[in-house]
Amino acid sequence: MASRRSEAPPRLARIVGHHCESGDIVVKDEYMPADITAGDLVAVPVTGAYCRSMSSNYNAALRPPVVAVKDGAIRTLVRRETMDDLLATDLG
Repeated sequence: MASRRSEAPPRLARIVGHHCESGDIVVKDEYMPADITAGDLVAVPVTGAYCRSMSSNYNAALRPPVVAVKDGAIRTLVRRETMDDLLATDLG
């Protein structure tokens, strides 16, 4: 997990959710701490065609930020997309 440390024993898990489609499986089988809960942040280093350069607003999905982490310090390189960004070119 990227949001906190855990000493819990590992448990086989599947990481799913709205990545492109609601039924996407991002990671099929991986050991995660047994105490993982909703709201924990999981870092996925690469997801194939869903990377930033291939991203779009398909299904009105907002693009996430791009961040760099070095020595425990986080730096935002590209800010998270907002609903205003998504609708900025809509002439209604």
